[in-house]
Amino acid sequence: MTNINQRQVQKLLQKLSPQQIQMIKLLELPAIQLEQRVKQEIEDNPVLEEEPAEDGEEQPKEISVEEYFAEDDTPRYKYYANNYSKDDQKKPVYLSEGMSFHEYLIEQLGFKHLSEREMTLARYLVGSIDDDGYLRRSLTSISDDIAFSLGIETSEAELERTLGHIHELEPTGVGARDLRECLLLQLEAIPDHDDIQKISHRILTNYFDEFTKKHYEKLMSRLGVSEDVFREAIGEIIRLSPKPGNLYSDGKNDTQPYIIPDFTLNYQNGIFDLSLNSSNVPDIKVNRRYVEMIREMATQQGKNSASSREAIQFVKNKIDSAKWFISAIKQRHDTLMHTMQAILDYQREYFVEGDQSKLRPMILKDIADVTKLDVSTISRVVNSKYVQTQFGIIPLKQLFSEAMQTESGEEVSSYEIKNLLSDCIDKEDKRKPLTDETLMDILNGKGYRIARRTVAKYREMLGIPVARLRKQL
Repeated sequence: MTNINQRQVQKLLQKLSPQQIQMIKLLELPAIQLEQRVKQEIEDNPVLEEEPAEDGEEQPKEISVEEYFAEDDTPRYKYYANNYSKDDQKKPVYLSEGMSFHEYLIEQLGFKHLSEREMTLARYLVGSIDDDGYLRRSLTSISDDIAFSLGIETSEAELERTLGHIHELEPTGVGARDLRECLLLQLEAIPDHDDIQKISHRILTNYFDEFTKKHYEKLMSRLGVSEDVFREAIGEIIRLSPKPGNLYSDGKNDTQPYIIPDFTLNYQNGIFDLSLNSSNVPDIKVNRRYVEMIREMATQQGKNSASSREAIQFVKNKIDSAKWFISAIKQRHDTLMHTMQAILDYQREYFVEGDQSKLRPMILKDIADVTKLDVSTISRVVNSKYVQTQFGIIPLKQLFSEAMQTESGEEVSSYEIKNLLSDCIDKEDKRKPLTDETLMDILNGKGYRIARRTVAKYREMLGIPVARLRKQL
């Protein structure tokens, strides 16, 4: 049996204090989230309050009662604006928020003659449709969910029939399980198919895999059509929408987030004016009433120490927390401005015109060395932050790029390589697209040392598919 004993061990550990953790979290927040965080802190801490607006506005002039009732020499007819007729009727303006994509589908179901059971199943299926219009869940799993949540026993065949009613709704193609079914639903909805549309239907029905892989020569051989006819058939398919849900736009369907820039950079007459965008963030201060309260309670502590000790400690903690939060906001301001100023000095040529070819190779460590801050701090400053310039709003991450060496030993930004790569692909023969290896040879011929896997990485970052998928007739 082992002996149990106690002993003292001295260790040196590094731990972040709660205040440091709070500072790190504040540093990561962009402008719009910082506003919410400050308002939340004001609600949680009664000691904090918003700083009142400056008394820069002109105060309204006091008017005496005699002046108010004094007769005016202004003619009576001048009190009325002569810009409308007596026969005009005032019509109220009603503001509508609009309906969502799923509400629009359910509204259309109301015009169909469905039983109560069919309507319940159809509503559940509509709720399972994604925002882009696809039903990506299997009917088997949906059947199990309906039995569990609604207590309705249904089969996959019944759900398939109900889904057929949803396929008849607008936008055409909604409720499809995959891209092939989506395109076929749109193509079948066209009345009076001509010969070209019939060939398009055959391609989607029998040769969809060959079509997605762009094996055009094989398809023309199997279909027995000429290149001109095949090009028209492919054109019919390309005109269809791959995401029918995106065709609907009304009211609450706008999912594009708003971007509030964290920095504002103006450039006039060769001078930069950098400022931190804090217009929406309320100015905060410690409420003096609580400071005076704790002083009064401290003077009376000797008389009633037992009952006032907890109250004094509570108010003191809240005041300390408020002061530290205000200090953290100021430190965040200084850190962000110090970092952004270093980025501005490093990329000054780029900020003059906004030409990406003027971007110097820059990594987080370069800015960390200039600001004497840690790399992790620079990463938190750059993350999810934007700067408004005279040529648009750009994310700070866009300013950082890897360094590539040319044959002459000169360092260039990876953005310059991407621009050259994009130009080469734009000018290529679409019948015979350039492979990654060919692109590598072209860039190496221009003096840029780059490997094929790097070409593939940059091509994917630009959202450009491989050569086989870029092929056109």
